[in-house]
Amino acid sequence: MVQYNFKKITVVPTKDDFVDIILSRTQRQTPTVVHKGYAISRIRQFYMRKVKYTQQNFHEKLSTIIEEFPRLDGIHPFYGDLLHVLYNKDHYKLALGQINTARNLIGKIAKDYVKLLKYGDSLYRCKALKVAALGRMCTVIKRVGPSLAYLEQIRQHMARLPSIDPNTRTILICGYPNVGKSSFINKITRADVDVQPYAFTTKSLFVGHTDYKYLRYQVIDTPGILDRPFEDRNIIEMCSITALAHLRAAVLFFLDISGSCGYSIAQQAALFHSIKSLFMNKPLIVVCNKTDLQPLDGISEEDKKLVMDIKAEALKTLIGQGGDPTNEEGVLLTMSTLTEDGVISVKNAACERLLNQRVELKMKSKKINDCLNRFHVAMPKPRDQKERPPCIPQAVLEAKAKKEVDKEKRKLERDLEDENGGAGVYSASLKKHYILAHDEWKEDIMPEILDGHNVYDFVDPDILNRLEELEREEGLRQEQEGDEDLDMDVEELTQEEQEALTEIRKKKSLLIQQHRIKKSTAESRPTVPRKFDKDKKFTSERMGRQLSALGLDPSRAINRARSQSRGRKRERSVNHDAMELDVDQPNKKLRMRSTSRSRSKSRPPGELVPGEGYKDSAQKGKALTLAKKSMMKRNKDARRGEADRVIPTLRPKHLFSGKRGIGKTSRR
Repeated sequence: MVQYNFKKITVVPTKDDFVDIILSRTQRQTPTVVHKGYAISRIRQFYMRKVKYTQQNFHEKLSTIIEEFPRLDGIHPFYGDLLHVLYNKDHYKLALGQINTARNLIGKIAKDYVKLLKYGDSLYRCKALKVAALGRMCTVIKRVGPSLAYLEQIRQHMARLPSIDPNTRTILICGYPNVGKSSFINKITRADVDVQPYAFTTKSLFVGHTDYKYLRYQVIDTPGILDRPFEDRNIIEMCSITALAHLRAAVLFFLDISGSCGYSIAQQAALFHSIKSLFMNKPLIVVCNKTDLQPLDGISEEDKKLVMDIKAEALKTLIGQGGDPTNEEGVLLTMSTLTEDGVISVKNAACERLLNQRVELKMKSKKINDCLNRFHVAMPKPRDQKERPPCIPQAVLEAKAKKEVDKEKRKLERDLEDENGGAGVYSASLKKHYILAHDEWKEDIMPEILDGHNVYDFVDPDILNRLEELEREEGLRQEQEGDEDLDMDVEELTQEEQEALTEIRKKKSLLIQQHRIKKSTAESRPTVPRKFDKDKKFTSERMGRQLSALGLDPSRAINRARSQSRGRKRERSVNHDAMELDVDQPNKKLRMRSTSRSRSKSRPPGELVPGEGYKDSAQKGKALTLAKKSMMKRNKDARRGEADRVIPTLRPKHLFSGKRGIGKTSRR
């Protein structure tokens, strides 16, 4: 279980955000209305509450920051030194110390101003003291702004650190840059560390997990280390040194015996001897990598002697742990991460060495005595002198041997890919795993499937010929049906009606043809007004001739279409009452007046209409008089009535006129 989870540290706000958060919370969580008519004790209490609440909020936020950040003296030495390497312990402690000082100063300011508020003698005095108190608190926060920003940067970086448990089973990989450390951790764990053919691709610690004998092991990939003085090493190298110094783990020291990493075996041996003090009391395994490029037996005598010296130093650590000095199997191992030859054996050897060491340490501790008192190992007593060795049935042995032979013979897709041109050239066939009656059917070209149906079942090679036959048959059938309809219609009509029908059909086809021509040239053809119609297509005479040819009376249509001049209004209007008068009126003026239009027939205002709710016309007149009198005073004062048009003032002048002041336009 990981004890240190730096991802849960709360975000540290900037100084401006800090002030906005606290002051807006004070505004929301405390009363906001106070009047000078209140008792002075109530006014004092109102402003004292605001000062105290603001101080409490500042105290809670700052205390959260101080408590959530780890104290370097109270955590595991590995994390303490790692944080010191990454962030500088002095700067880190100084920033947290400034936050603590700011918390104490804010508490002192609140205490002083609460005392002063107890003696405030007016609303103005109390408000001024409150503003001064909150202003001084915000000034203190703004002064520690750089510390807040520094702690936020540290929090973001710490959240990206890997979750390493210093007390669990750990395998540590170290060595020169570009010797295959990241490739090894990618092979034995599910970690995805970037692998590139240049030095210092890995710039920080990376963690992966693997299983061995049903136990979980933590594998740590460290950045490369160069052979130089301790003072000259950079932060990347110091991360590796810190892990080697403080983690109780099995150490895998990688050697690139091919020299493709850019460093000779002599340089790698010098690095081993310079940091061998960090390997004390730890299981150490020397791993010779990249044997696919250069086998261990093919190196020169000088390099082989250097490798043997490294092996002798590794044996000393084995002897120091109480191991057998004659057993040299798990000290020097060879492998190739490219071909994966020996990768699993290196992992198993490291896990086994680490497990044995942890068991021995637990056996030497005092806690083992409490456990041994509870154990009892029962040994069966022999019932006779007969030997009974373990027996495995012959069928099981044969099946096991057959399985091993099949495993050796079986070719993987990767092998086939390498044989047939490699990635990008070889394309795996998915058809070879089909279960069919005959193997030669597997490579047959299969038809497409659509909506769960086989398309080939619906394909006919003579489909085009059949389609032509169907179209020909359909055309003949339509012609036959058209002739039958025409014969039936013609038989029912007379000779004159048949001639008219023939004329109508010709006219219809002509109109359709003209319409298609107009439609095709509609975009480029201009619209011609009737007054400029030179062909006289739209005249009343032509319309009369066409209607006469059809046997219709064209007079009404022509009269309707012909434009008539509009006379005077009074001459057009005819009084029907005057038409009923005697025509032989003696006076010409009376006769003319009688033919002119009468006045409007609207009712006078005092006339009673049924349903209005008045008793008689006198009551209605009185009501109208009272309504006029009630409107007279409002009209005199030029006030707005219920019938006036309402135009609301969308931009009131007192808010949108005049010059702006120097202060902010965003009010709190």
